[in-house]
Amino acid sequence: MKPVALAIAEFGGIDALLNNAGYGAYGPLEAFPMDGIRRQWDTNVLGLLAVTKAVLPHMRQNKTGVIANVSSVGGKLTFPLGTLYHGTKWAVEGLTESLHYELAPLGIRVKIIEPGAIATDFGGRSFDFTNDESLSEYQPTVQAMLSAIENVFTTSSPAADCAVVIYDAITDGSEKMRYPAAGGAEEMLAMREGATDENYFAQVKAMMGS
Repeated sequence: MKPVALAIAEFGGIDALLNNAGYGAYGPLEAFPMDGIRRQWDTNVLGLLAVTKAVLPHMRQNKTGVIANVSSVGGKLTFPLGTLYHGTKWAVEGLTESLHYELAPLGIRVKIIEPGAIATDFGGRSFDFTNDESLSEYQPTVQAMLSAIENVFTTSSPAADCAVVIYDAITDGSEKMRYPAAGGAEEMLAMREGATDENYFAQVKAMMGS
């Protein structure tokens, strides 16, 4: 029996789906082999789509349900060397927003969770940093970004703070779509939304000491 069918048999139905699987692939794009690029997109985007597609027939039949996709502040703003990670999270933002149009008439709501810096293993097991030191031109950016990332992970919020936001998003019964979730998310998103591209780039460069 497939996982969705097992869940329905065990619990009598699926009221909510939380797509939370993901990791961060960072590093110069030139340094990444294609299988590493595919792995990032398979996990962060295609896996999310596959699970959502598997659950949709059940929710469509019942004319109810909530799908919450965990994006990131990194789905609305970017940092250096995050071409792959940010690309996937921007994709999650877009596909979720578009799903709203086709699922709302069926009674299915979609939510986007946008965590900031959360105390998970994102900086450890879930952080895939790929570099090629022979690509010397990129190394100043690599070193500056590694230092900046270390500072971010020392000021992260407990995962429980993010969990509260996820629970509220799934249960509040509203049509609200986006939920900044702890770890300075609201401040970072507000800063990006209030800045021109040029001003934001300057702030990131200042953060990296360049």
